[in-house]
Order: sequence, then structure tokens, then C-alpha cells
Amino acid sequence: MRRRAVPAALTTAVLLLAAGCSSGDGDGEGAAGWNERATPGRTASSAPPSSAATAGQAPPAKGSVEVTRTVATGLDSPWGLAPLPDGDLLVSSRDEGTITRVDTETGEKTELGGVPGVSPAGEGGLLGIALSPDYAADRTVYAYYTSASDNRIVRMLYDAGKPAGEQLGAPDTVFRGIPKGFVHNGGRIAFGPDKLLYVGTGESGDTGLSQDEESLGGKILRLTPEGEPAPGNPSSGSPVYSYGHRNVQGLAWDAGRRLFAAEFGQDTWDELNAITPGGNYGWPEAEGESDDDAFRDPVAQWSTDEASPSGIAYAGGSVWMAGLRGERLWRVPLDGTEEAAEPQSFLRGEYGRLRTVVAAGDGKLWLVTSNTDGRGDPEREDDRILELEVR
Repeated sequence: MRRRAVPAALTTAVLLLAAGCSSGDGDGEGAAGWNERATPGRTASSAPPSSAATAGQAPPAKGSVEVTRTVATGLDSPWGLAPLPDGDLLVSSRDEGTITRVDTETGEKTELGGVPGVSPAGEGGLLGIALSPDYAADRTVYAYYTSASDNRIVRMLYDAGKPAGEQLGAPDTVFRGIPKGFVHNGGRIAFGPDKLLYVGTGESGDTGLSQDEESLGGKILRLTPEGEPAPGNPSSGSPVYSYGHRNVQGLAWDAGRRLFAAEFGQDTWDELNAITPGGNYGWPEAEGESDDDAFRDPVAQWSTDEASPSGIAYAGGSVWMAGLRGERLWRVPLDGTEEAAEPQSFLRGEYGRLRTVVAAGDGKLWLVTSNTDGRGDPEREDDRILELEVR
């Protein structure tokens, strides 16, 4: 695994409603079959930085993972995860189109309700969720989902005082027009340290969209909470923050407020990237490291059967990356935006496909499995949320 820093070319991008078609490649098979080898994810950590990160020191070369408990079981196609201020969790169901609250002490599940307009198929459905940066005051939940015509972002009021199944208010669409497909729908959303909304999108199987500066596909977008292009984006008036992506499903910030993203490759390399404004990450011209200085190289890369990354989180000076096809959790210790040591894998094959990982503070992570998404082991009857202690 090599690293090479490459200057990024800044570009302009214009909002354009676009639709993409599906292609036959993914995280479980080669190019002959559909899979999420075409898909990446969320997790803005609200946990305080580790002492090593705060001191500007690299984390230990070798880390550790302990599964301390199973928080909840019986989940159906879980995808997004959002920790509530009181310690409970909200989890989205891709195929059911519902959001459920999980009591992290008892494992009890309460369905908030369904999100109207979700049209699940293939890798599409109800995907990432995130809490408003002013959640304590506005009780607003954001969701990214696949509709009949596009991928879009809505926000809804959450009223826990109402009966179960009726706790979500009517959705307010804040952003629409992201290309949809049977594969590569992206879907991770997260509010950054700047309180702006970051969105990972996919190229929906149409590889040309990633380099198309007028398409929303194959991009990381940066928006205001109201869904407008954020001030300070590389091109004024455009939501595009970076481009040349294949299928972004992991988003996380380190203690220095630097953004990292996980991305599905096709047949060769999956990637963890350090994101710079206006950066071009190469797809479809480059997969993994490239000799072309116009493209930014990944911080780390993996063969596609080792990873198929979805969600990522930052904790203890490392990025933690959930693997779908790879069925393992990766630890990437960081020194700035480079590897401090070789990545380590944990939990290989123990819990099947891993979809989402979220920092829980105090050296802990929440980890969500993904065995009921149509590609998991049929002998595994349900999906679960695990609590991990990591360093």
C-alpha cells in the first residue's frame, strides 16, 4: 500500500438534475453481477479527540478491538445510524423505509414511522440519516433516500411524545436531483464541524457522471442546512465540494477538522481518501493510485474483496472503516492525512457484512451489520448493533 500526495485541480460545478442508469458491478461479485462494489458512507464523530490526536502525536501502530456487548438485534436492512443526545440511537431501514429508535440500555426498538416517497430497489432506498446541528432546539432529522425519480434529502420533525409509528412529521425536501440507479446511489450524509451538510453521492452506474462538472453524481456535496450550496464551495453557487468519485458511503472528520471519505472501487481498488475542496479523485480514469497528477491519490487502498467500504468513523487517532464484502472492520492510524502505520483489520467474518460505524465517545464505537440486504449469509437471521471498545 503506497501513498502519494498530489495537488488537486479546482473546478467549477453547476447544479443540474440528472438521472443515471445502473451497471453490473458491486461489492459481492465481479463486473458480471450487480453489487455494492459500487457504493461508500457517514460518520461525523461528535466524540472528543483522543489525547494522542490532541497532542499532535501519531496513534499506536497496532490497535485493538473488543466487542463489549450486543446493543440490539432483529434489525431489517439497517443503513444509517444517528446517536441521540440522551445516548439512544436512530437507525434507518433501507428496504422498509422506516426509522427506528433503539434504547441502548435495553435494546428495545420503537418505530418512529415511515418516510413517504421511498422507492427501494437494488442499492437504493432509505439510506443515510443525520441530526440537525441544532437538534436540541429544532428536533429535526435529515434523511437521504431514493425516490421514484432521483435521490434526495429531506428533513422531518421528530416528536417522541406521539404514538409509535406517528412520530415523524411530514418531510420537507431540502435537496433533490441526485442521480439514482439500481447501484451506486451513495447515500451517506453528515453535518461537519462547520455545521454544514456533507453528502456522498454515487454515479448510479453511469461512469461519465463522475467527471461531469454539471452532474451531481459521483461527488461529495456541501450544503447549508436549508439545502443551498454552501458559502465557500470551490465554485460559487455550486453544491459540489469534490468530484471524480465512484460511490461515496463513508464520511468522517478527524480532530483537525479534516474530512475523509470511503469509496468503492470497481474490480481493483477500494479507497480511503482525504478530501480537499475542488479535488478530483479520478474515477473512471483512475482507480486507486494514479500516475496522473490531475488526480488525488488515496490515503490507503485495498483489494475489492478485502473491503467494499461503507461507513467510517474517527476515534483514537484512526479512521475506522466498515467492510461489506470484506466482512471486517479496518483501522487506519493517521499522521495528518497519511497513514501512520499499515491498516489493521478486525472481526473478520465474525459478524458478516458491516455497514455503518459511528463514534460513541470514550474510545467506543457503534457498529451496524448488513446481512439482510440481499447479499449477506442466509444463515444469519437478522442484523444487529454492536458496541465496541477500541484503541
